[in-house]
Amino acid sequence: MNNAEIVSEEDVKRYDILNKQKKELEQEMNRLKKKFHTYLDEELGKDKAGEISRGHYELKRQIRSSIAYETDLTIKKLEEANLQDFVLIEKKPDTEKLEAAIKLGLVEKEMFEECKKIKSTQAIVVKEV
Repeated sequence: MNNAEIVSEEDVKRYDILNKQKKELEQEMNRLKKKFHTYLDEELGKDKAGEISRGHYELKRQIRSSIAYETDLTIKKLEEANLQDFVLIEKKPDTEKLEAAIKLGLVEKEMFEECKKIKSTQAIVVKEV
């Protein structure tokens, strides 16, 4: 830990203050975005792109869309239309069953050690004590 900087109480306090400000800023920005969308819905129509100018500022609304098919219904209709070639069959290990089998001793844990990937995330939580 030669290169590690000392973490002071002031550092932790500053982080806590900034985190609270971030939450307040996000709430304010969400409130303003909702106001802008409501106004633009009334002026341009719902889900319509457009822009307005106010003083030295221009506010633009872009509309992005994506298409997603409801999986079960789409597969049913494809099969009814005899279009099985349009349905992907995805091979995936049933990890719940594998873990259960390992715990019960039905499968050797070592056999799958190299297959296992462990994901971890870091989080900082500060509270005043």
